[in-house]
Amino acid sequence: MPQRPLKQRIGPFALARTLAWLRLCAIAGQSMAVMVCSWWMQINIPTLSLLLGIDMLAVFAVFAAWRISQPWPVREWETVCHVAADTLVLGYLLYFTGGASNPFVTLLLVPIALSAAALSERAVLAVAAIAVAAYTVLLHWYVPLPMNQFTLDDNGFSLHVAGMGVNFLITALLLGFFINRLARAVRTQQLEVQRVRERALRDEGILAIATQAAGAAHELNTPLSTMRTLLPELRREHAADRVLDEDLELLEGQVDRCRTILREMVAFGKAQLSQEPERVALSAFIHGCVERFQLLRPEAELQLHVQSDLDNTTLSTPPGLRHALLNLLNNAADASALRDSNSVTLEVRRDGDWLEWIVRDLGPGFTSTGAPASIGKSDKLSGLGIGLALAEATAERLAGELIATSTENGAQMCLRLPLAVITEN
Repeated sequence: MPQRPLKQRIGPFALARTLAWLRLCAIAGQSMAVMVCSWWMQINIPTLSLLLGIDMLAVFAVFAAWRISQPWPVREWETVCHVAADTLVLGYLLYFTGGASNPFVTLLLVPIALSAAALSERAVLAVAAIAVAAYTVLLHWYVPLPMNQFTLDDNGFSLHVAGMGVNFLITALLLGFFINRLARAVRTQQLEVQRVRERALRDEGILAIATQAAGAAHELNTPLSTMRTLLPELRREHAADRVLDEDLELLEGQVDRCRTILREMVAFGKAQLSQEPERVALSAFIHGCVERFQLLRPEAELQLHVQSDLDNTTLSTPPGLRHALLNLLNNAADASALRDSNSVTLEVRRDGDWLEWIVRDLGPGFTSTGAPASIGKSDKLSGLGIGLALAEATAERLAGELIATSTENGAQMCLRLPLAVITEN
């Protein structure tokens, strides 16, 4: 389900959603209060008029619930209108039940407190003005409550004092609960802002590295072409020296390998710009990744485990997935080497609507055994330190996640990707 824009997580939308829940509580509480006062306590109040006001609030509650479920953003003035409607209905109910002398008149302060936590100063002033206007009207125009000496117990507490106690309890619960909800929404937004900032810094670093890599690839092509031209001539000139010939042959192969890597970099860049996904069978994709990894790390002992029901799966993925998986495998090989091991395990399995690529090593693992580890923090001493960052960026671009976990014998990296994104429909 798509998330709402960040600006909709707090402010007017959060307050409108809070008011929607508060409105339901008000409808239930007001209905119960009217029935108790009219039928059980036998107080002569205009029951039908009060129930009509509660019905109007219920109709508005249905409209407000429909409104906040719509995709377009909730504006501040809309939220103020919601508060005005709630205040109008509350003022209507208080008019028939003693006006400002009703102990529940202090409920007019609740929207002001909630607005102060979510709206701008101008909007809070508007809400306060609405509440003050309602209170002023109720000071002069209202239907007095019948003078009833009914008491709650033998101690002689009047109905008014009891109502003040109930009102205090309701106000405390409402403010505590709903302001806590607003504060939690603010904390959620702060965490999201922090994650966005960290992701932007990481992407900026990746972009800088990519720019440097593109420049280096362009510059390396000339010396590689020169070496590729000179090496065959050197081999012919020193054909009698067998040892030197073997070294030159190896060097020629490394030069060809470098040229192949540069061509792949260019092809990868073009594929990224075109945004066209690569369509390939899962088995062929895994085989290609394993073959490339074994060329890069011939000393590694790779154990492959693929879930049997994935044989007929066809991937539709951008080229970045292959590089992310190779980075994880390469990091795992480096980690295992720290403990004089060449063992690396790749497991591919399906977990519900997710496809998991799990890479395990026999290295020193992360800082805390068995607990999720921070991306990019391990005991690995060599390398450029960008492999995990690139893999994590690829996971986020494909709506997935990269989970790092320490195990008893090393570390585990789990690249989880949604099947709906990476498989062909």
